Amino acid sequence: MESSETAPGIRVGESKIDGRGCFATTHFKKGRKIVELVGERVSRVEAARRMRGKRRLHICAIDSYRGIDSSRGGNGSQFVNHSCQPNTFVRIVCGHVIFFALRDISAGEELTLDYVESYHPDTKGCRCGAPGCRGTINLIKKKQSR
Repeated sequence: MESSETAPGIRVGESKIDGRGCFATTHFKKGRKIVELVGERVSRVEAARRMRGKRRLHICAIDSYRGIDSSRGGNGSQFVNHSCQPNTFVRIVCGHVIFFALRDISAGEELTLDYVESYHPDTKGCRCGAPGCRGTINLIKKKQSR
């Protein structure tokens, strides 16, 4: 069950990208911490079990062994949608997933992140609408020829 609480500085609302999104309620300067992704910490085996058959995923890997299931106890940051031209980036610091502003972000803007590599299949299409959109959520690396 999702938490009804959101972290300070963000709100959840309808997204033009996909379903619900996470929006800034205040101005964030480039480089500033926005929010920490919170939820239940789970093993990768449990994460895989919870993702089976799901269309929407709210699990973020922390490392090779653990992840955060933000659909359980999340704070609204689990609704940060993918974009090929994001306005946030994440850093994993001592097991904490923290969102930072990639550029200045105005109040009311949807917060977006380039997932680059996610639990979604590589075939999952992107609907960000950004100029130069790559067409998929995951960055598909071209195989090197030998």
